[in-house]
Amino acid sequence: MNNTFSIRAAFGIVVVSILSAFLVGGMVLGIGLSNPDSPQKFYTFISFIIGQGFMLVPLLWFLKSRNEPIFQRLRLNPIASQTVGMTALLSIGLIVLSDELDRIVQLFVPAPEYILDLDGLLRPESFAGFILLFFAVAVIAPLGEELLFRGFLQQFLEKHWKDVTRAILVTALFFALIHMNPYWFVQIYILGIMLGFLSWKTGSVLPPLILHGMNNSFAMIFSFSEYGDENLYLWSGHVAPWILIIAVGFFVYGFRNINSLKVRL
Repeated sequence: MNNTFSIRAAFGIVVVSILSAFLVGGMVLGIGLSNPDSPQKFYTFISFIIGQGFMLVPLLWFLKSRNEPIFQRLRLNPIASQTVGMTALLSIGLIVLSDELDRIVQLFVPAPEYILDLDGLLRPESFAGFILLFFAVAVIAPLGEELLFRGFLQQFLEKHWKDVTRAILVTALFFALIHMNPYWFVQIYILGIMLGFLSWKTGSVLPPLILHGMNNSFAMIFSFSEYGDENLYLWSGHVAPWILIIAVGFFVYGFRNINSLKVRL
């Protein structure tokens, strides 16, 4: 694939896409907040969906206006069913290990108040609200972010710099920064690196989309589930050792199989 635009244009359209998502989402949320009698959480969830969905509009317009092959530029390539299965195993393992990492971090750096308030702020008050939030967080957000970052930006940087490692690390850094969450920065950056690896190794945006969607889905489950410290999953406030062993096995097995794939150019 030949690059037909500059690195400044590539980063510029990514920034415009992100700002557009915030602007449109903020406008929708503002409409809800302007009416005190309106269901505030409903407008919050709708603002997520519309804002994240609008993220792709500037990018698609940019590619279309330049007559770029959209599917190629966004790495929308099919993958084998075996790759889907290995990605799912790797994802489960990584999600569990990341959960334990977060619990260890909290031993030394307790979660700030704004993190603790997120559960109450976003907790759905109805089944319909849960569906809206799930759709926004587990479907729309991963789709927009993966097409923008791994499908478009990282692929461009790989070709422009001819340095895959640098492309993955820089894209992951940009990805972590736009989440504007200093407390979870390291976890998000590590996730971004793994998402970048999957995209490069498989030549498709679909595996990182699977990992991203599963990660956000499990995050919702962990946040809104009520369970005690002693159960099958938890042991003394941490992920149970037997669960960690299984998670390591899933991650290593999935990673090895995906890493054995021939890089798809």
